[in-house]
Amino acid sequence: MDEELVERAARVIGRAAGTQAWDDVRGRLVEMCRRVQDDDATLLPEMPHGPDADAPELLPSWWYFLYELLEHAPGAETELRSLVDELSEPAPAMPHSSTGTPAAVRNIVSGGTTLGPVIQANAISGITITAAGFPGALPDPESWPTAADLDPIAFGVRPTHRVRLHPPLPPYVLRDRDHDLDAALGRAREGGGLVLLLGEPFTGKSRTALAAMARGPAGRRVFAPPRGTDLRGLPALLQGRPERYLIWLDDLDEHLGEGGLEPRLLAQLAALKVVVVATMREDVYDACRAQPGGRVLDVAQIVELAREWSPAERERLAGEAARTGDPRLIGAVSSSGPEGVAAYLALSPLLWDEWWRARRADRHPRGHALVRAALDLARCGLTGRLPMDLLLKVHEGYADVTGMERESADDARAWAVGRRYGLLRLLDRVTGDTWRAAPILVEATGRHEELPDVPGPVWGCALEVARTDGAYDYAEIAARARVAFQRAADAGDTSALHNLGLLADSLGEGDEAERWFRRAAEAGEPQSAGWLGRMLAERGEGKSAEPFLETAAEAGDTEAATLLGKLLRKRAARWLKAGMEGGSGEAAHLFGDLQLGRGDVDDAFDSYLRAVDAGYAPVAASMARVNQIWNDNESATVWLRRAADAGDVWASSVLADYVRKENHTEPRRVETVDRALDDIHYGAERGRALDATNLGVLLEERDRADEARPWYLKGYELGDAYGAFRLAELHKKEGDTAEATAWYRKAADLGHLGAKRALGESYG
Repeated sequence: MDEELVERAARVIGRAAGTQAWDDVRGRLVEMCRRVQDDDATLLPEMPHGPDADAPELLPSWWYFLYELLEHAPGAETELRSLVDELSEPAPAMPHSSTGTPAAVRNIVSGGTTLGPVIQANAISGITITAAGFPGALPDPESWPTAADLDPIAFGVRPTHRVRLHPPLPPYVLRDRDHDLDAALGRAREGGGLVLLLGEPFTGKSRTALAAMARGPAGRRVFAPPRGTDLRGLPALLQGRPERYLIWLDDLDEHLGEGGLEPRLLAQLAALKVVVVATMREDVYDACRAQPGGRVLDVAQIVELAREWSPAERERLAGEAARTGDPRLIGAVSSSGPEGVAAYLALSPLLWDEWWRARRADRHPRGHALVRAALDLARCGLTGRLPMDLLLKVHEGYADVTGMERESADDARAWAVGRRYGLLRLLDRVTGDTWRAAPILVEATGRHEELPDVPGPVWGCALEVARTDGAYDYAEIAARARVAFQRAADAGDTSALHNLGLLADSLGEGDEAERWFRRAAEAGEPQSAGWLGRMLAERGEGKSAEPFLETAAEAGDTEAATLLGKLLRKRAARWLKAGMEGGSGEAAHLFGDLQLGRGDVDDAFDSYLRAVDAGYAPVAASMARVNQIWNDNESATVWLRRAADAGDVWASSVLADYVRKENHTEPRRVETVDRALDDIHYGAERGRALDATNLGVLLEERDRADEARPWYLKGYELGDAYGAFRLAELHKKEGDTAEATAWYRKAADLGHLGAKRALGESYG
């Protein structure tokens, strides 16, 4: 922002308030404000107005108003500059009133005495009356303000806050060099001369010098010319006046050169006991000394002002802060560092504004979010070192910051850690790659209502860090979080209810956690439903937990889904066992699968046998698995053959693998085959339909088809569809198609899928 334009506009527009042009000027300013409020919904400060709008004491009000205007509408700068240029030009020849008649002419005589009678006429315009003997007009010394009446902001001191406060500046705190400065001014008052306050930028030079002038003899008037003013007429203007005067030249380098302060002019002013008080930056001082216009510096009384405050100065600062309760001084006590208190007070609003404006997509949105992560964690209580990885993780969660994809993480980091004004960073390095938000920003967060509350996920990160990092008191951070979550919950944020539950759980407050999780779940928070379901399940209330776990599982909570499955499996086992005890082959099969899944192979086999006893053919694949586990490949092959013929893909694949191995290995051992025959024969003799058919399969594979045939028939007669299927297969091998088809039909009628496939029927 062009602060020189703001200062110039404040003076020019303020002067226009008492002229005929005011209605037009005010209308244009109002239109600028209306556009800002329409675009940004931002309420600007009230515009100074009325017949006294050009009064000197209102100059700071104009300054604040225009500063806010350009801050919220940068595009208005061109329009404002145009307005100021118009107002700076000579007035039109004949101003008219709103009725069309010539308006009254307002003639002002300033800058010395008149050379004769002042003629007021409507036809005269554009005439400048100047003081005799020098070029350019200087204001009448009688209009100069006294040193005690100088407004610091109007005369060079930077505001310490973006909004208007009363008073606009905090109380002045005495500096160690004030005694030396007072002494230099006392010597200059005796015989005139130049007192120069020298220091680095943002050391408080202007405030210190203005305070020193105000401490001097009462009633002294001060002239503070704008930069570029021709000062050569001052001796003639002040000649013969008994009063003593001060000339205030803030940033003296802007008042050197042609028409500015030089040794001869200073000598003339000294002869009139005029004291020139000036400030200058150290780097500029060194440059000016080498220039011809800088010779006046050789005769100056120089008082150097340090940027960093001494312990004695900080002690006085703390005392003044305690005495007045001024929040700006209190913040300076706790947050200002080597940059000095003056820099802290002056730069605080500037740094905040730069960071806040950076959130826009066309500026530095990712850099803004990175700094915001550090600020929010500090607001949670993490004021120490923060790893950059943590800041990068947290900053990604700000959904209200748009355009972050336009800026890389490296660019964001470079922007956030770069020095401002050669002094301060938005992120300060602590050690290595650990950082913290600049204290100057952290302290300012309490003054800015536009900053959103810390989001719940950021609080979650802060709590996790505090739990694992001994540098923080977890209980203290948790207490802060509880207040923030409660406030958000009261405002209707249901996720805050969940966060309160998590917090209570982390503190071992089980009943409190359950209460919050239940409220959140009832409000539609699935993550809370998952937590509540787990709590209920852990204390044995599985049935009560199931609906909550199901809600969470449906929302994608895999842990809740797993626990729900375990609970349901437990309930399923209970009821499947009951079904098995009642004689259900299917229940026995499913119960066996549950047992096999838990590794209970023997118990699973017993359940599978009960399915076999019930004639439940789909148990074949499971029986094959158990026999595989026991390395009983002969029995496993029989069961695999049954399952494969029924269409089981897994069984077909394993069976094919068995066949390949048999073709490349030694023949099966007789004792293995005989044992399998004995086991299956035992079941077949006792009326197990599935074993009867399986015995036929084993005999057929041993090339004993004639012996297999009666067992197939017995299996079929006992209700095993596979017995009919195997008979169909034998007839097919023998070329008896009609008989094969008849047996396929019998098997299909009993539901055998392989038989339906052989008949070309649908079995899906």
